[in-house]
Amino acid sequence: MSGTEGESKPGLKDRLTDGLYGLGWGAVKKLPEPVAQALFRALADQVWKRRGKSVLRLESNLARVVPDASPARLAELSRAGMRSYMRYWMESFRLPTWSPERIKAGIDVSDARRLTDGLDAGRGVILALPHLANWDLAGAWVTTDMKVPFTTVAERLKPESLYDRFVAYREGLGMEVLPHTGGSAFGTLARRLRDGGLVCLVSDRDLSASGVEVTFFGDTARMPAGPALLAQQTGALLLPVTLRYDGTPVMKARIHPAVEVPESGTRTEKTSVMTQALADAFATGIAEHPEDWHMLQRLWLADLEPREEQS
Repeated sequence: MSGTEGESKPGLKDRLTDGLYGLGWGAVKKLPEPVAQALFRALADQVWKRRGKSVLRLESNLARVVPDASPARLAELSRAGMRSYMRYWMESFRLPTWSPERIKAGIDVSDARRLTDGLDAGRGVILALPHLANWDLAGAWVTTDMKVPFTTVAERLKPESLYDRFVAYREGLGMEVLPHTGGSAFGTLARRLRDGGLVCLVSDRDLSASGVEVTFFGDTARMPAGPALLAQQTGALLLPVTLRYDGTPVMKARIHPAVEVPESGTRTEKTSVMTQALADAFATGIAEHPEDWHMLQRLWLADLEPREEQS
């Protein structure tokens, strides 16, 4: 097989992937909302029934969150989890067409004063979130209802055209989006915070060598060091945020108390303590509504390590 022939299949797959997402953003937003909800609920159930790798991984992750759950309970949670995940996609496809009034009506935020007080003080604020419910809707609420622009980071996706779609989508919601790779994101985020700005980061998974090891639901996982390092270097307020659905059209958000910078210790030690505090806040929200945690990938280090062959 020649090099050209070998490259044709990934190219076709990339084009199909990009085309499907384009179809989603183009078509789903035009459907009546009850029709879109029913469609994505049915899609979630079909994906769940197929018991593919993503569903099995979700179920395995949920087994750590709810360790005493029976197999029947885990299956129930994973089905609800896929419905929650597909609700995220349905809302995201439709979000660019929502009015500011519709966005405001779609979210109920508890303890928002912690965010507004930090911004009013001019010290810069970092919001750190796990993959719960719809973080894009939370971001849209910040930019439309609070009228506060913010900066975030997006992982580079393949194909590049799909990454460009996500950047354009989030920029259309009023977000400044920086690429995760390239090395310049941290410096830009720090400048925004020193200027009293807002930074929002999804922060519950980092499998890179720079990830900070934390205890998460009784076992070791890695989470990004960025939020803690940014807070230390800029003096910004670090606020954990958790989100959830509750069976209504309104998503609930909670802004947790600030994670403080320890008074003593090395930078590495402070970062470890602060990242663990973030993990603990995330665990609180995830344990309350595990079905809304969209973690369909491996997270815990024990799940990443190759199992030794039995002799």
